[in-house]
Amino acid sequence: MDAHSYSPQVEVLSVTDSGRRRRWSAEEKIRIVEESFARPRAVSATARRHEISRPLLARWRAEYRAGLFGGGRRPEFAPVAVVAEPASATPTASEPETKVEIVLANGRRVVVAASIDPAALARLLPVLEGA
Repeated sequence: MDAHSYSPQVEVLSVTDSGRRRRWSAEEKIRIVEESFARPRAVSATARRHEISRPLLARWRAEYRAGLFGGGRRPEFAPVAVVAEPASATPTASEPETKVEIVLANGRRVVVAASIDPAALARLLPVLEGA
């Protein structure tokens, strides 16, 4: 009659006990994300090297760009040289237009004409930074 009183023992494992989920500190995430920004097309190699998935690294990169890690790159001042404007503000056929290269925090480079409207550039850069 004791056959019906059998109760199996159940052990509940938390996610950390299984060993499958790892915890990454903000400093480790920043280091890994900045490593992935170091070279073009380095996302897959960086993900493999640290044994994380590419979608996870892509999410970390987006969070990094949004400033959610707290220790990410902050906008910095860049040295700028101001020179006297030439007599002719519009370039001639023999004189090429002056270009300005802007390096964004996400590693992208933008080359624009020096005569670009500052208001238009101010609208354009946040879009390129978030893309």
